[in-house]
Amino acid sequence: MRWLLGSLVTLILLLAIYLGSALWSLAALANAVRTGNGAEVIERTDVTSLKQSIADQVVAAYLARIGESRQVGSTERMLIRAAGGGVAEAMIAKLLTAERLTEILKTGKIEGVQELPPISGLPRLADLDTGNALAMLQRLRFIQPTEFGIRLTDATADRFGEARLHFAGTGWKLSGLTLPADVINNLAASLPAK
Repeated sequence: MRWLLGSLVTLILLLAIYLGSALWSLAALANAVRTGNGAEVIERTDVTSLKQSIADQVVAAYLARIGESRQVGSTERMLIRAAGGGVAEAMIAKLLTAERLTEILKTGKIEGVQELPPISGLPRLADLDTGNALAMLQRLRFIQPTEFGIRLTDATADRFGEARLHFAGTGWKLSGLTLPADVINNLAASLPAK
C-alpha cells in the first residue's frame, strides 16, 4: 500500500513539475512580449519551427484558393507544396525578426512589411492572463509529451488562434502559431498567383 501511495504522490509531483514548467515558460514569454523585449522573445522561440508552422498553413490556404477555380492534381499539389513552401517561408521570415514578432504577439497586427498587406486580428499573446493558473490550464491542449497548445482566442472555428510550445533542450519554446482562417487567407493571397 505504501508503494502505491508513494508512486501516486511521485506521479502527481512529476505532473505538477511538468505543467508548472510549461506554464512558467509561457508566462515568461508573454511577459517578454508585454515589455517589448524582442531578444528574449526570440530566445524563447524556435524560429525554424514557427516559420514552418505558419508556412504550412499559408500553403494549405493557397491550395484551397486555387482549388476553388479548378482541379489541382496530385503532382501539381506536390510541386506547389515544395515551391510554395519556400516562397511562403521567405515571406514569413520577414515577420520573424525580434522586433516584428514581438510586435505581432503584442498588438495582433502586421504593418509596414514589404510585399504584405496590413493584417490585423492575429492572436495576441500579450492578452493572456498568465497569473491565473486555472484559466491557463483550461486553455491548454495536450498534443504530445513534449508539445502542447494554448488557446489564445475564442474556440470558434474561423477565429481560432493557438500558440504551440515544445520542450527543447532545457525549456519550453514557442514553436507554432495557428492563425485565424481570414489571416491565413490574406497571407496566402500575397503569394504569387499561378
